[in-house]
Formats: sequence, C-alpha cells, structure tokens
Amino acid sequence: MVLSKTASQQDVSVHSTFASRYVRDALPRFKMPENSIPKEAAYQIINDELMLDGNPRLNLASFVTTWMEPECDKLIMAAINKNYVDMDEYPVTTELQNRCVNIIANLFNAPLGDGEAAVGVGTVGSSEAIMLAGLAFKRKWQHKMRALGKPCDKPNIVTGANVQVCWEKFARYFEVELKEVKLRDGYYVMDPEKAVELVDENTICVAAILGSTLNGEFEDVKLLNNLLSEKNKQTGWDTPIHVDAASGGFIAPFLYPDLEWDFRLPLVKSINVSGHKYGLVYAGIGWVIWRSKEDLPEELVFHINYLGADQPTFTLNFSKGSSQVIAQYYQLIRLGAEGYRNIMENCQENATILKEGLERTGRFNIISKEQGVPLVAFSLKDSSRHNEFEISEMLRRFGWIVPAYTMPPDAQHVTVLRVVIREDFSRTLAERLVLDIEKVLQELDSIPARVTEKLTGATPVEDRPPAVVKKTAMEVQREITTAWRKMVADGKKTNGVC
Repeated sequence: MVLSKTASQQDVSVHSTFASRYVRDALPRFKMPENSIPKEAAYQIINDELMLDGNPRLNLASFVTTWMEPECDKLIMAAINKNYVDMDEYPVTTELQNRCVNIIANLFNAPLGDGEAAVGVGTVGSSEAIMLAGLAFKRKWQHKMRALGKPCDKPNIVTGANVQVCWEKFARYFEVELKEVKLRDGYYVMDPEKAVELVDENTICVAAILGSTLNGEFEDVKLLNNLLSEKNKQTGWDTPIHVDAASGGFIAPFLYPDLEWDFRLPLVKSINVSGHKYGLVYAGIGWVIWRSKEDLPEELVFHINYLGADQPTFTLNFSKGSSQVIAQYYQLIRLGAEGYRNIMENCQENATILKEGLERTGRFNIISKEQGVPLVAFSLKDSSRHNEFEISEMLRRFGWIVPAYTMPPDAQHVTVLRVVIREDFSRTLAERLVLDIEKVLQELDSIPARVTEKLTGATPVEDRPPAVVKKTAMEVQREITTAWRKMVADGKKTNGVC
C-alpha cells in the first residue's frame, strides 16, 4: 500500500515559483522585507525584471565591451571572490597586473630598458585613471611653484570642450580650473594652437584626447607637443601633456603604428586607457601609465602592511575585484598583437560598411573621420521636418540603442547620431542597422510634420499668410533641438554618449 502525504502550506519547496505568493506581492522598494524568500523565487523575480533592460550587444551608444570568450568568462567567475587589494594573499593576481602594466607601457613606447618595470596601475576605469594622473600633475606643479616662492592655489588644466565628463569631475572635486577650447562647425576636437594660447604659468598639464567621445577623432598630439615645446622654451615653463587614450589607446598602436601620440613625444608624461573599451574586457578596468618614476610623486603612493606584507597602493578606492585584471591579461596573451590588429581592422571595415550604407540613403552628413575610433557619427542633411532625436527614439522599436546628442560649445546647434563599432558588431548587423534606419526614415517621411510644427511653434504652410517669413534651417534646427532636449529631460531617460 502506497502512503501519500499532503504538502502543508509551509512546504514551499513543492510550489511552482509562478504559483507562489512571492510573485503576487509587490516587491520592496524602500525597506528590507521582514521575512526570507526561497532562492529560486528571488532569482526568478529579479531575472524577469532584468528582461526589460536593453540588449547590451545592441547598445551602440557604449564603447564598453559586451562579449568575451567562454574561457575568459570561466576565469572571471573563478576569481569573482578575490579582493585585488590583498596582494599578499593573491600574489599571482598582483603579478598579472604588473605584467599588464609592462605590456601596455611598451605598447605606448615608454622609454624603458630591457627588463625594466614600468610605472603604472590598474584602475576601475579611465575615470579613476584620470583622477590619479591629474593628482600627480597637480602635486608636481605645487612643488615647483613653492620652490619658486609663488602661489600654488589656482591650478588649471587646458582641454577641449569635447572632453569626457570625468575631466569636469576631476576639476570640480580637486579644485582645478578647467580651461576649455571651444569647438566650431566642422572641427569637433581641441585645436592645438588655441590650446597652447590658453596655457599659463598655472597650467598643470594640457589634456589631449585620442579618440573623442563625440566623433571618435584623434587629436593632433604631435602638433600640440611641438607648439607647447616652443612655448615652454620662450617662457621657461615646463608644461606637460597627458593623453586621454581611453578609447583610442588600444586602437592606434595596431591601426596607425606610425602615428606619434604616445611616449615618443617628450612632453607626454602620462597616458590612460580603458581596458574595458577596445582593451576588450568587460566593464570595470582601466590603466594609467607614467613615463618614468619621476612623473609620479612618491608621496602619493601609500604603503600598508595590515594585509600581511608591505604593499604600495595608489588608488582612489581600496577594495576591488580581481576578475577584470585577470581578464585583461588573458586578452593580451590570447590575442597578441596579431589578434588585436585583426579585431581593430575588422571593426574599421564594419564602420566603413555602415558609413557607405548611410551615404547611399542621401540623407546624412558623416561627422566622424577616417582616422580614429571605429565609429560612425552622422547627422541629417535636412532636419526641417524630423530630427535626429526622433530617429534615435524610433530605432529602439527595432532593439537598437543609438544615441542622439548635441555638440558642446560653440557647436551646440549641431545634433549627431553615433554608432560605436565594437568587436561583436558584425557586418551582418551593420547591414541590418542600415535597413532599419531606412525603414525609420520612410515611416517618418509618411508622417505629416505636425510634431515638428508643434515643437517649433511654426504655422503649417497651407495656413500661413503670404507675408510670413520662413525661419532659416538653422533656426528651426535649434528650436527643435531645444524642445526635444526639454522633452527628454522632463520625462525620459537620456542616452549616454560614452
């Protein structure tokens, strides 16, 4: 005779997750719940909600890596519980970081002897790397001014208006004036001549961008170095250069090996690069490399021993995961120069495919340049009826996340769409995106321009008296841009541009 047992109401292990009370009750949003719930229910609830996020592979707004090989995923998961800062407990991880620093420094042509260790550190990303480099410049400048008996309370950095927001953060957090070179129509990076004109005795460094966030263009670091060298000779100053190579640092050495932008230029004292961009590692790793030990003041380096041994540390944070450091070393030895070169060439070819597809529509101006980060930045030739923000919004219906944004001063009237070509963006996807953009354009063309008229306050053509003077295309563009920016700010999440 078979004995059966009726499950009690408390025996939750036999209940289906979707038949349980855990999916019926509202989730806590402000206070921790009083009681525990089964792990299966917690997983299912959170996993279901995350399905509403966008697909990272289709997020063309981001430079950040969204795919790695399964073997590297295994290494990441195996090290997910290692705290990188505990160097005595995890000496191999520390050694792998040092190897990465040496490899990247040699990639950037640091003046090192055979077997000489490079000066650098792994960071959470380029934002932290820029903070550390900026602090080193500020401290060296303060020492110099004090030695000369001069005030050292008003340091400044010269950059272009196209710099990433982390430079503004550094300036605000560490009380450094940010002197920005304004942009202009057709020239969306820092002008070296105008940058050098802004340099004064209180300039701690000039920051050049190798791969502008706005259009991927490389700034002319060599010209900047030459102009600044001449000014230093005339004034007796020794103003240095920092290169923000967050996006371009893992591109230029492989696509443009003869381009002089790195430590081959004598005024370049430090360089940062994002391992989680074209270094091909998941988010959470950056690097900053100094030309020599003299360029990193020793007083900024802390030495601790309460984790088991004397450990030097120069970071803004303390604890951080080891996984991304290990993943970076995996990519460097797995791919080698040959693999990185092949990937960057493939990205460049796919950017060309996308660019040519957009040009065939006859509707867009290409803003990005041939030499730079493999991305395509483009704007409408005619935005009198519909604009770039509408295209960006409608592309989301196909799953694509393509940011639309306005340029910084003095080119803020220019609105741009940007597609970043990453390793996992294939030719097939590039061709598919062009087809979807064409569909969006056709749909927008079929819609009367009532939305634009409402936004700009313009009167429909058929209702206008003959004497009314039409607004110029520039005026309409500016009004549309202003209205859309207000609409997005009021009720929608804005697209990032980094």
